[in-house]
Amino acid sequence: MKIAIIGTGNLGLSIAKGLVINNTYTTLYLTKRNLDSLSSWKEYKNVFLTQDNKEAVTHSDVLIFAVQPNQFDSILEEIKPILTDKHVIISTITGYAIERMESQIGSEYPVIRSMPNTAISVGKSMTCLCSNEVGKKSLPIAEAIYNGLGTTLTIEEKLMQASTVLCASGIAFWMRLIRATTQGGVQLGFDADIALKMSMQTAMGAASLLIETGSHPEEEIDRVTTPRGCTITGLNEMEHQGLSSSLIKGLNASFNKINDIAKQ
Repeated sequence: MKIAIIGTGNLGLSIAKGLVINNTYTTLYLTKRNLDSLSSWKEYKNVFLTQDNKEAVTHSDVLIFAVQPNQFDSILEEIKPILTDKHVIISTITGYAIERMESQIGSEYPVIRSMPNTAISVGKSMTCLCSNEVGKKSLPIAEAIYNGLGTTLTIEEKLMQASTVLCASGIAFWMRLIRATTQGGVQLGFDADIALKMSMQTAMGAASLLIETGSHPEEEIDRVTTPRGCTITGLNEMEHQGLSSSLIKGLNASFNKINDIAKQ
């Protein structure tokens, strides 16, 4: 694939690293206003650095946009005259609807929205995808790119805001849970670094159990709870203090906020 990443900041760079590691490209163009931070990329074969978005678009088939929302309108306007039927447009930009992109460039181009999370930098992103009608045939291209950086799931566009909360913001929520269990571990007598390692590995183990066995969380809870045991006592106390309800309220608060942002 001939790929261009328009806007190689933190997210764009993470995607580029995944493409290189998985050898998913034939040529890769990286654009950025200041190329100094990308100088090490000159060493990679068939990777080209440029400040010129038009140059990158001209030499590429798959265009991945990882710019700030307030820059996207002008960039689409800039490249519109040189778009051809070979181009597939993949946006990573939060809250920027497919309809809005089509109003800029037309509805004849495959347009795909992607919502990765920061775990993309370690190849563990949960990335949600959706597309316009023309873009449905090109979804396998986006899947090939993002499956090399974690896991993908195709959803309806109306659920993209919700996926941002559950997966992108969700990273921060899980970090806070790991931090809280670490603090609890310190109170129980462990040094902070040991408690953190125990919390991280236990969280990873819990997720891996569900992924690899396909079981429901409650099934796995039942395996470790015994009558009048310490696990069920701890779980019930957490629920009495509002663990599940506070998480759900937090997700809804984030969802309401992202909808407010999208209207601006």
